[in-house]
Amino acid sequence: MKVMAAPPETAILQVDDLSVCFETSRGSVQAVSGVSFAMAKGEVYALVGESGCGKSTTALAVMRLVPPPGRIRRGHIRLGDEDLLALSDEAMADVRGRRLAMIFQNPLVSLNPVYRAGSQIEEAISLDSVPRPVAWRRAIEVLGRVRIGDPAERALRYPHELSGGMRQRVMTGMMISRTPDLLIADEPTTALDVTIQARILDLLMDLCSHSGMALLIITHDLGIVAEIADRVGVMYAGSLVEQAPVYELYEDPLHPYTRMLMRALPRLGKGQGRLETIPGSVPDLIALPAGCAFHPRCPERLAICASQTPVSRVVGGGRTVACHRGEVDR
Repeated sequence: MKVMAAPPETAILQVDDLSVCFETSRGSVQAVSGVSFAMAKGEVYALVGESGCGKSTTALAVMRLVPPPGRIRRGHIRLGDEDLLALSDEAMADVRGRRLAMIFQNPLVSLNPVYRAGSQIEEAISLDSVPRPVAWRRAIEVLGRVRIGDPAERALRYPHELSGGMRQRVMTGMMISRTPDLLIADEPTTALDVTIQARILDLLMDLCSHSGMALLIITHDLGIVAEIADRVGVMYAGSLVEQAPVYELYEDPLHPYTRMLMRALPRLGKGQGRLETIPGSVPDLIALPAGCAFHPRCPERLAICASQTPVSRVVGGGRTVACHRGEVDR
C-alpha cells in the first residue's frame, strides 16, 4: 500500500485552519475547528471518528455546501491551483462535478426518482457540451465501469427498481463520469450488507488506481479504513487529533482517543470477550470543556489537559498529534 505525505507543493487538496460554525438559538456550534490536512493525487485519505465529530461537515465545507445556518468561519481550501473559497458561486458550481465530486450517504435520496439511472449520468456528461447520443453511450459505458451487469438494460431502470448496492454504484458512476480530480465519499457503505460493502470498496480502490483520482472517505468504520486508506485523520469534537499513514496508526496509535477507538475493534482469534467502549460521549459543541476536549473521557489525562488546549505538532514521518502527553511511554 502506498503512503504519501502530500506536501503542499504537490497536494491536489490543501485544507488549512478550516473552521465551520452553525449559529443557533442556543449559541454558536463549532462543528469544525482549525482542521488542516492535504491530499496527493491518487491518494486515499480517511477521516474517522464518532458521530458528531465534524467529519461530514468538513467534507461539505470542501464542496462549499455547508447548509445554513452554517458558515465557513475561517480557513483556506485549495484544489490544485484554485482557491475554492475565493470562487464565485457560479465558478464553484462549475468546479463541482468537473474537478470535485461527492457521493452522499443515501443514494436513493441523492438520485432523482423520476429519471432513469442512465439519464442521470447522461445529464452529468452533457454538462461538458457532449451531444446527447454520445452522452448516452458514455453513460452506459460508465455503468459498465462501475460493474453493473447488463448496463444498457439497467440504464433504463428508475432508482427504486435497483438494489441498494446498484444505486450506490449508479451514484458513483454519476460522480466519476466527468473524471474529477477528487472524489469525496461520505459513509459510502452505510446500510449495505458486507458482501456489497466489499464490492463498493473494491470499486473505489480500482477507480483511484486506474484514474489517478484522489479519494477522501468519511467513515466511522475502522475496518474500512484498514482496507482502503493510505493515510488517516482522526477527528474528535470538530478537531483533528491525529494524522498518520494507515499502517503506522494501527501499529502505534499516539493519541489516547485513537487508542481507545482501536481497542473497540473486534479482533478474530483474540478471545477478547466483550468489546471495550469509550465512556461518556462527544461533548456539546456549543459548550466545549476547557483545555483538551477529550480530557473528561480520557483515562490518561494530566492536570494540564483540563486547562490548556493541546497544539497539533509533527512527531516524525509526517505524523501529527494533538496531545499533551506526546510520545510518552504507554
